[in-house]
Amino acid sequence: MSKLYLADPSGYDVKMNEIARHFSHKVEVYPPGSCPITMQISMLRTAANQTCGKCVPCRDGLPLVARLMQKVLDGRATEKTLDNIRMMATMIRSSADCAIGWNAADEVLKGLDLFADEYQSHIENKKCLESIGQKVPCISLCPAHVNIPGYIALVGEEDYAGAINLIRKDNPFPTACAMVCEHPCEERCRRKMLESPINIRALKKYAVDMMPVDKVATPKPNPSTGKSIGVIGGGPAGLTAAYFLALMGHKIEVYETHDKLGGMLRYGIPNYRFPKDRLDEDIRAILNSGDIHVTYNTTIGKDIPVKDIYEKHDAIFVGIGAQTGKTLRIEGADAGNVVSAVDILDQIGNGNLPDYTGKSVVVIGGGNVAMDCARSAVRCNAEEVSIIYRRRQKDMTALESEIESAVMEGIALVTLQAPVEITKDENGNCKSLITQPQMISAYRGSRPAPKDAAKEKQEFKADVIMIAVGQDIVSAPFEEFGIPAKWNILQAGLDTEVKEIPGVFTGGDCATGPSTVIRAIAAGKVAAHNIDEYLGFHHIISCDVEIPEPRLSDREPCGRVELTEREAYSRVCDFEGVENCMTEAEAKQESHRCLRCDHFGYGIFKGGRKEKW
Repeated sequence: MSKLYLADPSGYDVKMNEIARHFSHKVEVYPPGSCPITMQISMLRTAANQTCGKCVPCRDGLPLVARLMQKVLDGRATEKTLDNIRMMATMIRSSADCAIGWNAADEVLKGLDLFADEYQSHIENKKCLESIGQKVPCISLCPAHVNIPGYIALVGEEDYAGAINLIRKDNPFPTACAMVCEHPCEERCRRKMLESPINIRALKKYAVDMMPVDKVATPKPNPSTGKSIGVIGGGPAGLTAAYFLALMGHKIEVYETHDKLGGMLRYGIPNYRFPKDRLDEDIRAILNSGDIHVTYNTTIGKDIPVKDIYEKHDAIFVGIGAQTGKTLRIEGADAGNVVSAVDILDQIGNGNLPDYTGKSVVVIGGGNVAMDCARSAVRCNAEEVSIIYRRRQKDMTALESEIESAVMEGIALVTLQAPVEITKDENGNCKSLITQPQMISAYRGSRPAPKDAAKEKQEFKADVIMIAVGQDIVSAPFEEFGIPAKWNILQAGLDTEVKEIPGVFTGGDCATGPSTVIRAIAAGKVAAHNIDEYLGFHHIISCDVEIPEPRLSDREPCGRVELTEREAYSRVCDFEGVENCMTEAEAKQESHRCLRCDHFGYGIFKGGRKEKW
């Protein structure tokens, strides 16, 4: 009789799993700017190596398609080659026995359509498109293209003023981005090949904590050009444009609806995430950068016609953001105490804290704004706070850290519940939220969509309901002026220029829909450069900071330093900042984990790290 054995913990499968884990890290950090055909071939060959060899489509078909794609990459292909690739992949997708074959073929077919221009370039020109070329991952993925390895190195050498100046070459909001940036720069950090990405945001926070940015002098502006630019909106996009244009020597007039600058940084992000005295540090530095004048408490299109602003200045930049909250089209949405997330956060940002003592607060939504509302309600003494979301927790668009913090503060996450009705009491105020349970279903776009589950509706007691399902743009005055809009989003090219009206530029949330702070900053930077060119100039923004030489690292695995927060039981009692600062030892260790891809790799060559723009 034969014996049974437990799985060998030192067997080949275990060792293969470890190799596969390391390989997955390589895939995660695939360099931005790589040739997509190269990537497709490598993925296809990996799939071919996984086949069992039983069915002909997998066993013979996948290697054949890979060889045909290699001909394209080598510049030996014709249009007929592409036809053959498509034919073979279609056949494999329809006839392969298992997921390895049909999924690999499906990815090939998708690539033929997604990267059609790249395939064509290889056939006609025997080379990649001009846009292809490996870039420093963190710099490339930062929308503002900040020299991240450079300022990390400066933090490691305790040159905090140098780090701030290097950041400000591309981004005049070092403090804001140190507090609330969603750090896309970390997504493909090559340190992932060893363990975890560099904690880039935390190192930036350490720099601005050690050296407040308004204590670091901004560069001296260029001589006056005599040109005047009107900036409509004093949020991150508008102030970024104003900052760089002022450095170029232009006169700037900022028109702001509120009595303070900052836009959603001030009126959309609660103080516990981003203390407003820290925001003021960035704003003071911006206003000191050149000839910038601010007109407060003025809504363009209401107090002053857009046409008057346009005629007054040599160019204008529209950066009004997304200022109003969307509502839900459900019965009872007009009930009392049903409030927009944007409105309540604006109220809190103005220092008018609502009193929710003894009340049940329900927040509808799953993004960062929903988390902000819920966590603010806790600090306003709500008895219980719930977040209702129609998808799964893993589908929430909020940062994982924000979700985790909300749960630690006692907020209930209720997922797979779609709001269908708000009930009212005898006074017309909301009494409860009725939801229809959901089940996750087929993908719609990039994520699975929910659908009604065969379950009874549920009722959630609610004295206050906050709707955090998106933001809208007050575009009507600008549309009347002539700026085209679609679904209230102002239309402009990737250069931020409104083609229909000379001298008009727009960017940020009003031109993209609600997005992130760093993307708004990037829009302001692009607009500043292009407005300067439109006016007939070519000013250069540079930085004289000397970046330290890279250290010869041993590249041994080392744990990532995470920021800690104040204890949940104490922080829910106030609106003071929740994040603690790194220690000096932590900052040095984290900065020394940087592999300096700006030096060791493509970044040292032309087109890598840019000293000027």
